[in-house]
Amino acid sequence: MLSALKKYLLLPKLVKLSSNAPKDPRVAWDQYWGRVGATGARGDVLWDSGSDHELRAYLEHLTRQLDPSLPIVDVGCGSGVFSRALGAYFPHVLGVDVSANAVARAAAESNGLERISYVAADMTAPAGSRTVTAALAAAGFTGEANVFIRGVLHVLKRPAQAALAAQLHPLVGNRGRVFLAETDFRGNPIQYVSHLGATLQSIPEPLEKAIRGLPMPGRFGTEQRRRAFPEASWDVVEDGPVTIETRPLTSVDRPEQIPGYFAVLQAR
Repeated sequence: MLSALKKYLLLPKLVKLSSNAPKDPRVAWDQYWGRVGATGARGDVLWDSGSDHELRAYLEHLTRQLDPSLPIVDVGCGSGVFSRALGAYFPHVLGVDVSANAVARAAAESNGLERISYVAADMTAPAGSRTVTAALAAAGFTGEANVFIRGVLHVLKRPAQAALAAQLHPLVGNRGRVFLAETDFRGNPIQYVSHLGATLQSIPEPLEKAIRGLPMPGRFGTEQRRRAFPEASWDVVEDGPVTIETRPLTSVDRPEQIPGYFAVLQAR
């Protein structure tokens, strides 16, 4: 019991660390990606495990539920880790991120690869979906597309979650589908950071960088999906638990694992 109570002594430290984070999420994400020096298992990015283990768990759903003849849009692509992996399964991958710095890094790390392109856009706004449609057309694809989202919705506030879903609806049309995978940790922020290795004595550096500079994450499970993707507009093709992986934090070579939720959705 005492050790559990001690965790809450982290609160003042977390409040202090997060107090200077930009209030505008778009600014926060661009500044964050502008400061990233390295990606992968030894890099700065908390949610980049440097492994394809997590994606392999998704492939059975992706290859069975999504039309492989359609392009796929990787929303919140970051450094393009999943965009590059998805290129083996779809005719074109368009990575999209609100951060121009993230898109620049993704393009650099994907240099020389075919069937992958990137664009900076805010997919919670109509201008973002228009930018994506134009970028797909420039790559030779008009009409519908699939969508891949990993670890984006849980850092958006409710109105932004609903706005993103609304922008995706016409993009997927009748043939495309949305695959999403999000953290669904059943605990408060203190328990969450403790799960990832934060103690009174120290906080793993990638975790601390995220706390300092980024919006506070939440959870995204069945309840949150129902609000963001209402039944009047979306059908749930499949959903269930998954495991989200971060880069190693508490050991040298073992990614941290976070309980997560996935869903495959089709527009009505």
